Amino acid sequence: MITFIVSILLLILGYFTYGKYIEKLFGVKEERSTPAYVNQDGVDYLPMSTGKNSLIQLLNIAGVGPIFGPIMGALYGPVAFLWIVFGCIFAGAVHDYLTGMISIRNRGAHLPELAGKFLGKVMKHVVNAFAILLLILVGTVFVTSPASLLHNLMNGSISLWMITVAIFGYYILATLLPIDKIIGRFYPIFGALLLIASVGVGAMLIIQKAPIPELTFTNMHPDNLPIFPLLFLTITCGALSGFHATQTPIISRTTQREGQGRKIFYGMMIAEGIIAMVWAAAAMSLFHGSTGLNELLASGGTGLVVSEVAKVTLGAVVGTFAVLGVIVLPITSGDTAFRSARMIIADYIKLPQLSMKSRLLIAVPLFVISIALTQIDFNILWRYFSWANQATGVIALFVGAMYLYIARKNFWVALIPGAMMLYTTTVYILNAQIGFRLSMNASYIVGAVISAVLVVVFFKAAQRARAAKLPLEVDVSDFNKAA
Repeated sequence: MITFIVSILLLILGYFTYGKYIEKLFGVKEERSTPAYVNQDGVDYLPMSTGKNSLIQLLNIAGVGPIFGPIMGALYGPVAFLWIVFGCIFAGAVHDYLTGMISIRNRGAHLPELAGKFLGKVMKHVVNAFAILLLILVGTVFVTSPASLLHNLMNGSISLWMITVAIFGYYILATLLPIDKIIGRFYPIFGALLLIASVGVGAMLIIQKAPIPELTFTNMHPDNLPIFPLLFLTITCGALSGFHATQTPIISRTTQREGQGRKIFYGMMIAEGIIAMVWAAAAMSLFHGSTGLNELLASGGTGLVVSEVAKVTLGAVVGTFAVLGVIVLPITSGDTAFRSARMIIADYIKLPQLSMKSRLLIAVPLFVISIALTQIDFNILWRYFSWANQATGVIALFVGAMYLYIARKNFWVALIPGAMMLYTTTVYILNAQIGFRLSMNASYIVGAVISAVLVVVFFKAAQRARAAKLPLEVDVSDFNKAA
């Protein structure tokens, strides 16, 4: 219990200390016009309040990651707490803040455009394809997972197929309509439901004195799977997730002032870390250790664990509302995954999105592909999502490091976590069944060599970019601030 409480306090402290440092390092310009005003179009670019942007950002980035991931990560024992806390403060929140703020400085640019500017033109095309693949996978996964949860919640009274169709219908509307019509109106309500559910579960764990284990570095996984690199790809959204880099530009286009960035981008990642801590602690303490949790996962998957946690801590009635809060998470990330994919493609092919016809031209093929992917086993999709997700995070952190390097600022805050995740993801791909299937020891060695080479390449590219005085931001000096 002490480890759990201290971890929560560290996350909060991280926001007020390291978060403040990152904000000061970046250098907020309150007088600078933001894309919400400079590019205002009433569809994707329009100013919204800090509170509304914060809740939308939280729901955009959360998905099932801060719940399903920590539940699976709980199999490794309390060492998972360390990754959530330190990963969130020093990697995930830095990743989200830099991505959001650099996007604001570049008229709401998405990751492919930022990668092209700061990492080279070839990377723009690579990251564009990679980001769209990731977003389609996310959108598809976040159709099947909430559909399954709703189907179980209603005891199978409504067919899984009908629920899936209904979720797709909602996704289509949220992807096509102006951001303030559905997302801006309903996300604050959904956000409140999510926060109440998570706070309720966390509070009851403390009140009921749940036997949350204290910190130990012993691997408790029943199948003795290696902590590194698997834990770092199992718990993503609660610590570091590249998916967030595809979502933050959505809100960079609706942020009123740069000074709001720490609350919206860094702060909401901290909030997600707290949610992850709650569900990891619950999974570790309520099912008689890793063995009991593993048996429950084998019998009913993470959805069953969520339902059992909610019922045990909050009771049948209130627990049902908590499960609804969990269901909201993937739905409110799935819709923005498709919306983000539409925006990225539109930017890439330079197709304005003011007309519904233009939006349909991009959105329809995306949904056709996603519907086809729903026929593939969820577990297979999740395996590819895991490494694609963290690889995207590596790219975003390297973009942040390049920006800070050119600006002659402390770029290590982004490069160190970026290099760490580069090594983690490389080792995973080399060892995994969906990768090169090398032995773990060989993967560690080869992964280290590949990562070191790529870091050297980064430094050489950074030196050239600094010497060429690559512009860090788009000039908006001709625009008057309307805020």
